[in-house]
Amino acid sequence: MAPPETDPAPTAAEIVDRITAGTTTPEAEVARALSAIGARDGRLNAFSVVLADEAREQARYLALGHGETRGPLYGVPVAIKEELDVAGCVTTYGGRGNSTPAAEDGEVVRRLRAAGALVVGKTNMPEFGAYPYTESVAHGYTRNPWRTAFSPGGSSGGSAAAVASGMVPVAMGGDGGGSIRIPSACCGLFGLKPQRGRVTSAPHEHLWWALGTAGPLTRTVLDSAIVYDVIRGHLPSDRWQAGEVGSFTDAARREPGRLRVGWSVKPVARGVRPHADAVAVVRETARLLSDLGHRVREVDPHYPDPTAAFVPQFFGGIRSEAEQVEHFERLERRTRETCRLGAWVTPTVMNAALRATERVSEKANRIFQDVDVLLTPSIAHRPPRVGILDRTGTVRASLRSLPAVAYAVLWNVAGNPACSVPSRTGSDGLPVGVQLVGPTDGEEVLLSLAAQLETARPWPRVAPD
Repeated sequence: MAPPETDPAPTAAEIVDRITAGTTTPEAEVARALSAIGARDGRLNAFSVVLADEAREQARYLALGHGETRGPLYGVPVAIKEELDVAGCVTTYGGRGNSTPAAEDGEVVRRLRAAGALVVGKTNMPEFGAYPYTESVAHGYTRNPWRTAFSPGGSSGGSAAAVASGMVPVAMGGDGGGSIRIPSACCGLFGLKPQRGRVTSAPHEHLWWALGTAGPLTRTVLDSAIVYDVIRGHLPSDRWQAGEVGSFTDAARREPGRLRVGWSVKPVARGVRPHADAVAVVRETARLLSDLGHRVREVDPHYPDPTAAFVPQFFGGIRSEAEQVEHFERLERRTRETCRLGAWVTPTVMNAALRATERVSEKANRIFQDVDVLLTPSIAHRPPRVGILDRTGTVRASLRSLPAVAYAVLWNVAGNPACSVPSRTGSDGLPVGVQLVGPTDGEEVLLSLAAQLETARPWPRVAPD
């Protein structure tokens, strides 16, 4: 059964509904995704590997009624970021350091498959996700579907390009310093970083210690909520565990009620000045939220400085991943430099950084005594042209990354849920997003509010060709 030509990019929720209604099939949806990948990925370079035969076989397996009861992602094509294990694929972390395929799926991928998702490939990232631009020696530049001379952000830039171009409705990313929210902002997607410990990091004890988490990039809030209800939940091996919450899917489908929303364009990172488009969109969103009945006011969040907590975990996270690859000598020169520069991050230093993380979290969360949600820019700058990391070492690459992470990193350190919501295009024709930050374990309020914004301010599902 061929998918309807008039709807080239359905959402995950729509695909499941249509399969249930009998108007499409898992095989047709895989064929749709593979056709889109074949037509579009040559100019975007979103995928590091396409698993066409495997995806078709999975779809046939589902269509024949094998496996478990139909799950909430039954027949939905998904892509997986290179840092997550997919059985039979080398987990490259965006580089050339590994050569042996993973023996089994990581836990997040296993949960996706159990819910009926069809893995069609893996997506590009900068090596170890170190920077918010998806460029690597191994795989070159990944490009923004809105304007291909520009970056899709990162580190989940391959996943963002795959979704924003309509190749797949869902792609998995990871966020250790904004790496779901930044590419979502650059490509006009919804991207939620959940509460620390919400999603398992298995088979690893942690992802960059207290900073990182896996999560989806999607075109709608509802799709993100559905995926999170599938993948969330910790295992005994996870170092961090989030608190109890209700259904994210239900949250995305209900009104948020009247909320206290504080807005600020003040960057956390010193020396960074937000672009005029970022400031304008925050102000526009504040007015819209006020029109929707929320109590909205400008606030000073009195941000704590996350540097002492973040920097050791950044260096330590990259070093710990680099030390586990099979061929350290094949890593990029900049990555090997980062490992050398991070030699000072001893276990004693890391323990001090984790203690600092707790202090930063306590101070950052004081804002939620006065507001229910904090509204800020997602990123301070506009998406740069590709090649921004060319001929840079660790220090220069980090300095060039500051505008991208200026509003994001604090909430990795603090552990709070935070999301990027698309708003409109900027003066450069590229998307502009706003960040919503919630209190500890506050994903439900963010999903409800983001869904309300999505309804009030509709956004194109895919980038224009």
